[in-house]
Amino acid sequence: MTFTGRVVERLLRLPEAPARPFGVVRDVRAPMPDGVVLIADLYRPRGAGPLPVVLMRTPYGKRQPVIRLFAGVLARRGFQVVVQNVRGVHGSGGEFRAFHHEKDDGLATLKWLRDQPWCDGRVAMVGASYLGFTEWAVAPYADPPLAAMGVGITASEFVSSFYPGGALALHNTLVWSSSMGTQDGNRPPFHKQRVRQAMRHLPVGEADEAAIGRPEPFLREVTAHAEPGDDFWKATDHSAAVPATTTPTTMVTGWWDLFLRRQLRDFAALHAAGRQVRITIGPWGHDRQSLRATLHDQLSWLDAHLNGDKAQLRRAPVRLHLQQADRWLDFDQWPPPETRPTPLYLAQSLVWDVPADAEPATFTYDPLDPTPTVGGPLLSPGRGGQRDNSRVERRANVVADVVVLTSAPLKRRLDLIGPVSATIHVRMSTGHGDLFVRLCDVDRDGVSRNVTDGILRITSPGVVRAEIEMHPTAYRFLPGHRLRVMLAGGAFPRFARNHGTGEPAAQAVASRRVHVEVFRDAARPSAVHLPVWDA
Repeated sequence: MTFTGRVVERLLRLPEAPARPFGVVRDVRAPMPDGVVLIADLYRPRGAGPLPVVLMRTPYGKRQPVIRLFAGVLARRGFQVVVQNVRGVHGSGGEFRAFHHEKDDGLATLKWLRDQPWCDGRVAMVGASYLGFTEWAVAPYADPPLAAMGVGITASEFVSSFYPGGALALHNTLVWSSSMGTQDGNRPPFHKQRVRQAMRHLPVGEADEAAIGRPEPFLREVTAHAEPGDDFWKATDHSAAVPATTTPTTMVTGWWDLFLRRQLRDFAALHAAGRQVRITIGPWGHDRQSLRATLHDQLSWLDAHLNGDKAQLRRAPVRLHLQQADRWLDFDQWPPPETRPTPLYLAQSLVWDVPADAEPATFTYDPLDPTPTVGGPLLSPGRGGQRDNSRVERRANVVADVVVLTSAPLKRRLDLIGPVSATIHVRMSTGHGDLFVRLCDVDRDGVSRNVTDGILRITSPGVVRAEIEMHPTAYRFLPGHRLRVMLAGGAFPRFARNHGTGEPAAQAVASRRVHVEVFRDAARPSAVHLPVWDA
C-alpha cells in the first residue's frame, strides 16, 4: 500500500486489512447498443485471474477525487472495480439527460462486463446519490441479478424530491443543475453567490441564465414539468420494481438527507418482501459524513457477498441514531413497532388533548417578500440540517406571514422515532397557495431549532383538509424543552415561491398576496402527528 493509501484509510478509520497491489487501465471503452461508447477506468489486482466486478457509474467524472478515493480503497483490498462515466459526460459519448438513460445504458454495461475475460460473471454495484440511482436503474431488471448492491443517500425515484408536496424544490434543483451545467470548467466568477442570487430570479424556468449565464437542460426539464399529472419522469421511476429486487442490499442515509423519505420506502418495500436488506440512518445530511459512512457500510457488504466474510451481517436490519440522545438503536423493522402515533393539536398553544374551539389562526403570504427558511435537507454544505429558527419565527410579530404555536415545558423526555405528518384544515384566499409546517425544539434558553417539516401545494378553493407528509425523524426532546409548530405560506428559497395565481411555476411572474386561515375547532381540528417511542 502506498503512503497516501495508508493515510487515507487511517483518516477514514477503516479496519486493518492486507494491502493488495493493483493497476489502473484508463479509458476502457464499452459500446452501447445505439453505437455510443462509454468510457471507464478499470482498477484490477495485479496478477489476478477472473474476478467479480464492483461497478460504479457516475455523472461527475471517474477522475473526481472522492470517486478515485472510493475505488482505490476497494482495489487495495483486492476488489476489481470499474468506474464508468455515464452518457454525455467527461468523454463518454452521447448527450447527458439526467436520469433518462441510466436503465438502458446500465443494463448494456452489465452485459458488456459479463462478457469480459477478466470478469467471473458476478457484478456488484455501489455508490451514493446519483451513483446510487444508477444502481436502482439496473438492479430490478438485471438477469441474472447483481451479486450485491450498496446504495447511499439515494432512492429508486427522484421525482418526489424535485416536487415535495407538489412544490418545486428550488434550492436543491438550482444548486445541482448549476453544478452539472459547469462541469466543463466554464464556471463564472463568484459561482456560489450567483447561484444564490439566481434563486430570486423570475421566471424560475430561466434561473439558469442568471446562475451560470446559459440554459441548463435539467433545470429546464424540472421547471417545465412541475405541474400535477405530468408523467414526463415516469420512465425514471423504478420504485414499483423495488419489491421484486432480489439483490442483497445495504443502505445508508441521514436524518437531514433530501432523499430520506423515499429511501425509507425502498427499505420498507424490500423488507416486507422478505429480501436481504439493512439500513443505517445517521445524524448527517447529503454531505461528507454520509459518504464516509457509506464507504464503511459498502465495504463490509462487499466483503460479505463477494468474499464470504459474513461477520458483518450479524446486525439488526435497522440501525439509527437518536438525535440529542447520542445513542444508536437497533430495530427489526421500519418504522419501529414500539412507536405510538400521537396527535399534537393546534389550539391557542400546542396541546395533547383535543382542544375546545379556537378562532382560526391567520397569516398573509406575500410572494414579493417570500417567507424565508433556514436549515433542513439542503445540498449546500453548512446551510442545511438543524438551525436556529428564531429569526423566521420573529416575522409573526413583524410582517405577520407566519404563525407560531408552542407547548408547555415537557416534564420528562419525549422520544420520537418514525414518520411525522400533519393534518391541517386550511383555506387560501386565492385558492392557490403553499402550506409549510415545521416542528421545532425550544430549549431552556428559548432558542428554537428545527426538527422536521413538510410542505403541500394547495390548488382548491374553500376549506381544505391538508394531509402533509413531513420528514421522518428520530429525536429526543429533553425535559424542560418545549415543542413548537410554525406555519407559513412558503419556505424560500428551499421551495420556489407560490405566486397565488395558479400559473405554472416555470413561467409565473405576476403574483397575488394570499390570506391563509388555519382552522382549529372541534369540527375541524388541526394537528401534527408524532411517532412517540415509549420503549
